[in-house]
Amino acid sequence: MAKPLKDIIRDDPKKTLGVTPEDAKISKAYLSVAFITLLVGGLLGLVQGLERAGLLELPAWLNYYQVLTAHGILLILIFTAAFSIGYLYAGFSHTIGGLLPKVRKMAWAGFSLILVGVALVVATILMNEASVLYTFYPPLAASPVFYIGLVFVVLGIWSCALGVFINYHHWRKNHRGEVTPLFAFFTMGVFILWFFGSLGVTIEVLTLIPWSMGWKETINVMVSRTLFWSFGHTLVNVWYIIATSAWYVTIPKIIGGKIFSDKLARVVVIMLVILNIPGGFHHQIIDPGISETVKFLHVFMSVSIAFPSLMTAFAMFAVFERAGRKKGGKGLFGWFTKLPWGDVRFLAPMVAMIAFIPGGAGGLINTSNQMNQVIHNTMWVVGHFHITVGVTAVLTFFGICYWLVPYISKRQLTPQMNKLGIIQTIVWTVGMILMSGSQHMVGLLGDPRRTSYTTYGDHETALGWIPYEYVMAFGATLLLLGIIIQVYAVFNMMFLATKGESEFPIGEVEINAENTPLWTERWSLWIILLLMVVAMAYVVPIVDFVVNAPPGSPPIKTW
Repeated sequence: MAKPLKDIIRDDPKKTLGVTPEDAKISKAYLSVAFITLLVGGLLGLVQGLERAGLLELPAWLNYYQVLTAHGILLILIFTAAFSIGYLYAGFSHTIGGLLPKVRKMAWAGFSLILVGVALVVATILMNEASVLYTFYPPLAASPVFYIGLVFVVLGIWSCALGVFINYHHWRKNHRGEVTPLFAFFTMGVFILWFFGSLGVTIEVLTLIPWSMGWKETINVMVSRTLFWSFGHTLVNVWYIIATSAWYVTIPKIIGGKIFSDKLARVVVIMLVILNIPGGFHHQIIDPGISETVKFLHVFMSVSIAFPSLMTAFAMFAVFERAGRKKGGKGLFGWFTKLPWGDVRFLAPMVAMIAFIPGGAGGLINTSNQMNQVIHNTMWVVGHFHITVGVTAVLTFFGICYWLVPYISKRQLTPQMNKLGIIQTIVWTVGMILMSGSQHMVGLLGDPRRTSYTTYGDHETALGWIPYEYVMAFGATLLLLGIIIQVYAVFNMMFLATKGESEFPIGEVEINAENTPLWTERWSLWIILLLMVVAMAYVVPIVDFVVNAPPGSPPIKTW
């Protein structure tokens, strides 16, 4: 029989329904790494934008592709992973009454592994031994140390994932017949995807290490690309689930509303977990050697993510309308004006949700075989990526910080910091509109991505891209300003803000809501379905790539 919560609190005054001091240290460590990484990666992004527009000439010891590789690895992988672990571990601890001692050790082990991995990756990039971009496609070959560093990063993430699985199992064993708190349910979904979604890229990296060391003469490029995108496609949707966890769980509390449906939120998580990993071939839709049938299957799986997304949109706007009308909103849209637009904890995620509308529409274009022919490998793709990740995911992360950091630091969100957060949200949004908007438009004019500054011999078409690239550079400047403000806000709230108790906003369901069924807790079934769908999508094409393998490629270094 599980010990009642009130008895746990009486036995240990430090342990409340919230993050214990030991757990808070874990989250603060991961968040600190996340925002230091964000600052470095953001600076590199501005350098990249200025160089691309021809406004900056890099020194001889630093080239555009080094900057591009570091920018991608640090922001896409390290920043998001570190933030995710810091945020999810705090919420997991809060909702299940604290982490197990062995899980804390696993979190710190993961922290150490990630730091070692980052050090190895950054060192090889600085030495110009790994200018292979975030995707590190063969036949371009980096130093084996680069790939070993990536292995350390993945092992660190796996350590944290395993810790969550152990803690969840322990909680379930002591709370039989109970439904897992909604935040903890989201956390399970995220780490299940992190683990299974990263298996493919881990296999790829382990094959690239002997190849890059010369122990293996050639590599199957098709298999490597496919294994990478089984992870790359999934990673985007991992960020999406993390963002929606805040939308579903915390936003209703912040705006004075109720969770629309606990059951619906869990079904959305289950659908995203099962459907997410297949879809990677829509990133390879131009690649030869993949049958149209397989590509169509992956396109279908990619588009199927729209269903849980539409469910989320319906649920969230129902929450907004109900909360607004509860506060006196009249007429068709009167509720809209009653929402707390002056609260950065709401404003930043709300802008992120709105951005997901054009971001999702752009994703449908990328996934369409015919339209992808027009925008493939152009700046359009870069613009799409920045509006979906840079606004929908990252701006939600920023909004989370304004309640999470004060909470784990035993400090308060002051009116001055709230105002600074609103300014940061505006700066970030304007910067992203300018940069992402110009990237979309110039992509339609044929401006290629992954290229340094060039006018292609002053070709008339290429010269027409330059005004858009100036706008990109200006947008990138605003984004770096936004990053500086955000990093200052995070560390101010972590170490300098007024001491006091802050709230971890956990929404409550409607009074007349139906009970959440226990079948949603059947993670073993959802994982089996996940593996079945992955097998359906990947086994046949990968076997075909191996059995009917094209000529392998030796390692190639072009820089």
